[in-house]
Amino acid sequence: MQMDFTPDAPLVLVGCGHMGQAMALGWLAAGLNSEAFYIVDPVVHEDAVTGVPASQFVRNADELPAGLVARAVVLAVKPQIMNAILPTVVSFIGAESMVISVAAGVTIQQMQRGTEAEAVYVRAMPNTPAAVGAGITGVTALPAISSANKAMACALMEATGQAVWIEEEAQMDAVTAVSGSGPAYVFYMVESMTSAGVQAGLSQDVAAALARQTVIGAGQLMASQAEVDAGELRKRVTSPGGTTAAALAVLMNEETRTGADGLADLMTRAIDAACKRGAELSG
Repeated sequence: MQMDFTPDAPLVLVGCGHMGQAMALGWLAAGLNSEAFYIVDPVVHEDAVTGVPASQFVRNADELPAGLVARAVVLAVKPQIMNAILPTVVSFIGAESMVISVAAGVTIQQMQRGTEAEAVYVRAMPNTPAAVGAGITGVTALPAISSANKAMACALMEATGQAVWIEEEAQMDAVTAVSGSGPAYVFYMVESMTSAGVQAGLSQDVAAALARQTVIGAGQLMASQAEVDAGELRKRVTSPGGTTAAALAVLMNEETRTGADGLADLMTRAIDAACKRGAELSG
């Protein structure tokens, strides 16, 4: 992992909520020198991120060492307060600093406008499985970004899972719709499977355990066979004329032969709605 931070050119994390904490712990586990790492948060306690000296936790930017210029700044605050936070980072960024936002809907232009500073700006969209090191993050920047900065941005995000580079910022709304919001779709599927199991005669506890572990196991199976397409894995589970085929005929809405109102159609409409909402928030 590319972690070329020093006490003179450190990594600064602004905001240490659930996502910030997950990233911080991932960076430290990957070998980040804690002496080259500062956490700025008005309420977080140093116990939230073990291994970082208490002196490296500060409540606001004014408490950072005088003259400090960060090599990278990761903004892990809520989108609603981003405009208030951006002016506060100006005091410790320079032309070579990289400023990364992991807040949904915050654009590169918004960051540039909020700081009015010359720096390298990166937009990233992680998801909540980052908390257990199983996240995936879409990362993008302006085309002029150097290969070194691109590698550093991806390395920082890979501390909590995988990272994929997105060539055009306009595609970030789709990233948010698919992976950023995606865990909620999976959780709702487990809810729905549990409810259906209860209606089929199972107890609530048994149905919930079966649904939850089935999704967990299927995810682990996909992870272990990453080279195999999800569609192929589905086919391997589906015997012609069997129980799985009968269920899939409903999910695919084979009666209409169009797929309308089937799961694929519903997912397309759901992701389209999330994309549109993301564009509204970004605007």
